[in-house]
Amino acid sequence: MTNNSRSTSNWKVYLFSAIIALAVSFAVIKGYEFTQKDKVTITQVKGVEGKQVLYTADEDGNIKPLDFTDTSKEVLDAVVHIKSIQTRSQSMGGARELPDPFKEFFGDMFKGQIPEGGMQSQPMVGTGSGVIINEKGYIVTNNHVIDNADEVEVTLYNNESYKAKVIGTDPTTDLALIQIDADDLKTMALVNSDDVEVGEWVLAVGNPLGLNSTVTAGIVSAKARSIHINKEKFAVESFIQTDAAINPGNSGGALVNLEGNLVGINTAIASRTGTYTGYGFAVPSNIVTKVVEDLLKYGNVQRGMLGVSIRTMDGSLAKEKDVEFSKGVWIEQVGENSAADKAGIESGDIIIKVDDVLVGTSPRLQELIASKRPGDEVRITVKRKGKEKEFDVVLENANGTTDIVKREKKEVLNLLGADFETLNSELAEKLDLDGGVQVTRLYPGKIRKQTQMREGFIITHIDGKKVKDVEDVAKALEGKSGGVMLQGTYEGSSETYYYAFGMDS
Repeated sequence: MTNNSRSTSNWKVYLFSAIIALAVSFAVIKGYEFTQKDKVTITQVKGVEGKQVLYTADEDGNIKPLDFTDTSKEVLDAVVHIKSIQTRSQSMGGARELPDPFKEFFGDMFKGQIPEGGMQSQPMVGTGSGVIINEKGYIVTNNHVIDNADEVEVTLYNNESYKAKVIGTDPTTDLALIQIDADDLKTMALVNSDDVEVGEWVLAVGNPLGLNSTVTAGIVSAKARSIHINKEKFAVESFIQTDAAINPGNSGGALVNLEGNLVGINTAIASRTGTYTGYGFAVPSNIVTKVVEDLLKYGNVQRGMLGVSIRTMDGSLAKEKDVEFSKGVWIEQVGENSAADKAGIESGDIIIKVDDVLVGTSPRLQELIASKRPGDEVRITVKRKGKEKEFDVVLENANGTTDIVKREKKEVLNLLGADFETLNSELAEKLDLDGGVQVTRLYPGKIRKQTQMREGFIITHIDGKKVKDVEDVAKALEGKSGGVMLQGTYEGSSETYYYAFGMDS
């Protein structure tokens, strides 16, 4: 969103966009295909009058001067403009009254239990970009583009507009997957971002500064870059760095190679001014692929973890730790009973490979591990006192198990714009409840648009009927029309709260 900014030391780091690429020839997820194409071959030959000129070779081996027009034509239709709208009312000194449309529906059912107070609507609009990755209308963007929005509107290259629903988000990688109901969409193929090389030409495509469908060109200036912008607990930063110009509004847009295939989602810039000053950062397509697959298959992202704290190895660290320098990742601490601990990895080990892939920095290690799920086994090669050792590690989730935790993603729950989890027995006992469903995350949808509900709300009743698990919520709302009243509480509160919204509005 154009009004978002974050800072690192004296640098303001602003979040923008670009989309990412898949590492397999065909990844089939619940019947939805995402395709991959090979990279274009770029050669350098002697040009006119002895000058060095870049040329490209097409599929037939024909050589032609480097030109971005074909690539631009290929990608513009697949990049969209995203408008995120906040329409929730702001309190004017009191709790909200039951909205008029619901008074007739509920009658005196909750009379006297909902304090009255005036409300004033203050709509706010932010903009960003997104990339269509599937003919079913799936679009990848940045989480910060749609975060806190009540409605999401997508405008195509031909200026057609659609309301979008949020399929899922992953704040740890700042990615989100949304969907529109449209036909004959132009899509962009995802490629293996490991094949992207420093010095390779790339284009950034998006909607910067209110200028729709803008293309800029540059090169990949670095890989596996971390700028410490994401403050999530398990944040993953392994950006592709580029000097292609990106600005506010580019967030969620495409970073593409010369064949028009996605290699990254443009996400951030480093700037003292708030606009482009030379460096942009994109989430690699391989990370995007993993996030999209998980959101479609499981409803949330499955993150495999080693359970270690790490630092990139350099000369200063080697001197500090009094060890021989070795390019890799220093293990500062190993969590007790973590996946790494169970495998025999120790603090002071230097990770140099993951499944035979060389690892030179902490961001690169994060990227490789983030591509795995709980229960996956990885071979970790470390240097310990100058000698190489290999360990087979079974990755675990944040709870210390290998379980895959699926989240219910029924259509009716998507309309509400929320993730729900059945209340665990420990918390239920603590709150003296015999069951309930907790709202773990809110997206653009009916609940956020029409109520003041906060994440963490525990639903105990719907329209006066008790609910004990997520399936109860889905059953209560399937085929529902008119008004809905949610009753429940928050952890740490002794009060009962009521939230009303309309299924038809």
